[in-house]
Amino acid sequence: MSSSSRRQPPSWPSHIQYINAPRYHPSVPGPVRSFLISGTNPAPQKTPISGPSTSLVRVRYITEPSHPARGQNGLFAVRKILSRSHIIDYIGEVHCQDRADSDYDLSLFRSADGDNVGVDASVMGNEARFVNDYRGIRSKPNAVFVESRTSQGELRMSIWSSKDPIQKGDEILVSYGKSWWRSRIAQTDALPDFA
Repeated sequence: MSSSSRRQPPSWPSHIQYINAPRYHPSVPGPVRSFLISGTNPAPQKTPISGPSTSLVRVRYITEPSHPARGQNGLFAVRKILSRSHIIDYIGEVHCQDRADSDYDLSLFRSADGDNVGVDASVMGNEARFVNDYRGIRSKPNAVFVESRTSQGELRMSIWSSKDPIQKGDEILVSYGKSWWRSRIAQTDALPDFA
């Protein structure tokens, strides 16, 4: 099934628009957009990726009492995923704005001219938006974010399995990174104490 004909997964949250290809916000300058869509960059991984591999994953509501994301969704393997394999692209709105309030905004590219490009899946995205951080669940992540180009040349942020295979039924977990956690701790520390 082509990525353009894929349908919204069952039980998709009604407040999130399901998309299977990036949407470009007007804040992305024309030359930057051209570079993202078809340019070349020596920094990204050289392994070209094809379309998103949603057949490898499913979104599941988390009910386990000990899970830090209980009452939310997670991303799970529907079959064994080999080590160092492309799992899914992180799809959302590609933008050049400061979106510090979004928990779903990933850095995609920083140009020499100072344009910072992000991918925000807070209001539109695909299954990858439900990937959780490994902390409190496993001792280490079983997947990583990798900047790669599709076979058509578009720059994407993707989720790849790490050095060990991911077993069928396992939750796919990444590291959100120290800066993500630092900003959340700073926001929490800035809240007034109502106790």
